[in-house]
Amino acid sequence: MSLRRSLLLPVSLLGLLHAYIGWRVLPDLPVGFEVRIAGGAFLLVSCALMLLGLLARSIRPRALSDRIAAAALFTAGLFSSLLVFTLLRDVVLWAARLPLSAQHLQMLETSSAVLVVGLTVFATVLGFVNARRRARIKRVEIPLRNLPQALHGFSIAQISDIHVGPTIKRGYVDAIVDAVNALDADLIAVTGDVVDGSVQDLAPHTEPLARLRARHGAFFVTGNHEYYSGEQAWTAEFKRLGLRVLLNEHVVVRHRGAPVVIAGVTDYSSHHFNTTQRSDPAAALVGAPSNAAAKILLAHQPRSAAAAATAGFDLQLSGHTHGGQFWPWTLFVRFQQPFTAGLHRLNNLWVYISRGTGYWGPPNRFGAPSEITLLRLVPAKPADTLGTLEPVCRAL
Repeated sequence: MSLRRSLLLPVSLLGLLHAYIGWRVLPDLPVGFEVRIAGGAFLLVSCALMLLGLLARSIRPRALSDRIAAAALFTAGLFSSLLVFTLLRDVVLWAARLPLSAQHLQMLETSSAVLVVGLTVFATVLGFVNARRRARIKRVEIPLRNLPQALHGFSIAQISDIHVGPTIKRGYVDAIVDAVNALDADLIAVTGDVVDGSVQDLAPHTEPLARLRARHGAFFVTGNHEYYSGEQAWTAEFKRLGLRVLLNEHVVVRHRGAPVVIAGVTDYSSHHFNTTQRSDPAAALVGAPSNAAAKILLAHQPRSAAAAATAGFDLQLSGHTHGGQFWPWTLFVRFQQPFTAGLHRLNNLWVYISRGTGYWGPPNRFGAPSEITLLRLVPAKPADTLGTLEPVCRAL
């Protein structure tokens, strides 16, 4: 009985929203009755697939579960765009009722219905292609004050938010690892949300991470999805793969004789899952050498920036936001996080937020491309200490 009640709301809501799209768009399309029937059938299948996707994890065998989840997630992305464009169309039609004649309004209704379908297909197909291709390399320079000559050009390859799960498998991860290793970075930072599922199900697909290579090693911090998926088991697995896991702690690496502090904190929300793991940038810096040439913090969520700035870090590397992943959700991240993507300044702290190297949920990257980031430390110029600067970036 409790399961039925828990499903009642999503079933009702999804059904009503699909019915709304059918009611508002299908009658105005310049097509025959048979095509409208086919459109209605498509909406029914879409609703059913999305509901089935909610139960996918309980379906066995695993291969069938993943196929159902993949179909449901693709449909969810398409439905999201279709719903948004339908809502925007209704706003335009409402605003046009007074200034337009009945004839012109009817023409607008027809053309806008076609536009809704066309834009939905365009955004979904392009978003899918962008999501499924290997993330591009993005190069960013970080200007730090008083940077010693030994650290000029010190490089960090950052990957984040891969979300290995129903649609992201070993081949996808292999391609990421090959691209990161080709950068020949001094250090690799993995800033959380690598997985969406258990070690038992996903270990074969995260195995390529054992091949990550950099002069000073690869470092990992937990994201919120590690806690959803069993943080302790994943922490042990990532250690087995050779990643250095930083849980509110730091290490000191020496690059050409200059000491660099590499610190990491647990996810900003970790205390909701384990009270002993509350994220604490200040604690991660305890005992760090006072003569460190640079103090770098790995923190999954940008919300750690205020505490990181207070603690005295020079640079924070984060992910979590996906840059919104696909439009229009790209516009709403700013209401939950202080920064959405790219390079920002908070007092004396630089904060870089990756858009993520994979994707979560729908395989859709429309307006927020995935990235593998290569960050280089460079000496700050006088202007670099004044206000927020645009990052020096280039996508390859």
